[in-house]
Amino acid sequence: MSFQEQLQTLRKSRGLSQEKLAEIMGISRQAVAKWEVGQSYPDIAKLIALSEIFNVSIDKLVNDYEENCHLSIEHSKSNYINDKAVDFLLKAKKAVYGGNVSKVKALKPGSYDFEYVEANFKYINTFLGEEQFSGEEALWNNDIPLWSMNYTGRVLAQTFSWQFLRDVLSLVSKENPFRGPVIYEKGQYQYHCVINGELEWFQGYEEIYFNYNKVYECFFHGGKIK
Repeated sequence: MSFQEQLQTLRKSRGLSQEKLAEIMGISRQAVAKWEVGQSYPDIAKLIALSEIFNVSIDKLVNDYEENCHLSIEHSKSNYINDKAVDFLLKAKKAVYGGNVSKVKALKPGSYDFEYVEANFKYINTFLGEEQFSGEEALWNNDIPLWSMNYTGRVLAQTFSWQFLRDVLSLVSKENPFRGPVIYEKGQYQYHCVINGELEWFQGYEEIYFNYNKVYECFFHGGKIK
């Protein structure tokens, strides 16, 4: 069941109108309506509020997104990228974001390049900026480009932690090989990531909250190279 279907089912089972749910949450009815038709998606603070109102876990609310990520991976692996390539991509991401890879000579002025190589595979992550940044991750096999992902984001408050973000991105998995997990919390920080599409063509966004205040956001997209 998709998130919008889940939300409608839960709302109606409690006998709540869109107006009443919006009133309880302190938002507009239009916001609830957009969630229920899939035109927008609640941020992590609103997801937490919904889970408390309906007494269900956040995992249950976003389950369809996790299932879609899994299905996308299985489909894409059969099309163009095998287990070995996916395993390498995960290993490279974890090494870079875990701080186990040194910077290499940057090809672009003002950028930071991180390279990870194993057998015929090569991964390069190019990063520009700091408080407002952009970059690209790319994967090659025998110097033939297979896959890439572009990202751009910004820091919104001083309470943002780069270490927390690196910890989250180090948790990349086969079920979600793009950025971090769908939901992750540690201490006062909460991370939320939504993916639309498949490994061969996708877009998504991630955000971080500190004490339920948004301190970071990042949008990304990418897919296979052919």
